[in-house]
Amino acid sequence: MKSNLVAAVAATLALASPAAAQHAGTPITTEEVEAAQKAWGDGIVAISRTHTQGADYASRARAHLDDLYNYDHGMVLFKPTLASEDQFRGTYDEAVSYFVKGMRSEDSGFAIKGWTDVRFENEGIITQDDNAMAMGNYYFTGPDGAETKVEYTFGYVRDEDGKLRINVHHSSVPYVP
Repeated sequence: MKSNLVAAVAATLALASPAAAQHAGTPITTEEVEAAQKAWGDGIVAISRTHTQGADYASRARAHLDDLYNYDHGMVLFKPTLASEDQFRGTYDEAVSYFVKGMRSEDSGFAIKGWTDVRFENEGIITQDDNAMAMGNYYFTGPDGAETKVEYTFGYVRDEDGKLRINVHHSSVPYVP
């Protein structure tokens, strides 16, 4: 009986969305998580570069969120590094505000600080079916070449088109005793 139910659900998914059926049950790999991390870092650098060039960095930030985050597909738990008054950014507009400044007074535009590189050092990556979690440090290279170390945890889900989306983003500065 259970196999008939599974077959019926799979057939329904195939009718509703061929892409969803194609990717249903495809486990997320470590390589996919690492590729998503690279895309995230490259996106932050692109936002900074666009700002430095005097171009439309807010649109570039929206494209970054549209491409990598799960806001259009479900919930996102976002706790950005430099947020204390409004610690959590559960909406798309709040995330844009954090990256490029705007709706919150504490938002100075994290992604427009002139970053020239972002590199990840993973402490570990856990993959389980269509969910993954990664934790470690990432390092932001500033315009003067100095690195800023930030601790992070990212969660990923696979969307209906098979693309990884960030659904958890927590980052903080390291504790200094």
